[in-house]
Amino acid sequence: MQQILQQAQKMQQQLATAQQELADAEVAGTSGGGLVTAVVSGNGELKSLEIDPKAVDPDDVETLSDLVVAAVRDANRAAQELAAQKMGPLASGMGGLDDMGDLGKLFG
Repeated sequence: MQQILQQAQKMQQQLATAQQELADAEVAGTSGGGLVTAVVSGNGELKSLEIDPKAVDPDDVETLSDLVVAAVRDANRAAQELAAQKMGPLASGMGGLDDMGDLGKLFG
């Protein structure tokens, strides 16, 4: 039982480290061939948005809106991929914990 608890604590520390790395990481997404670039943190928080002046047409605001949405979606997709890379090994290492009764609750 002590060994299981030690493994659980180690996995919990690894999970916390991975979560912090995600919060600190930044990934970019683009649209319109680079006309709009969105940067999000690894956990999906929008950090910045750059719009090339060539993308700004006062008579066509709808296209600019579409480009912004597409860039943010692309950045969020990249953040989800990063999260899967960071968290995937930890999640698979915790397989079966849901079936451990109250012990499994230590991790969630």
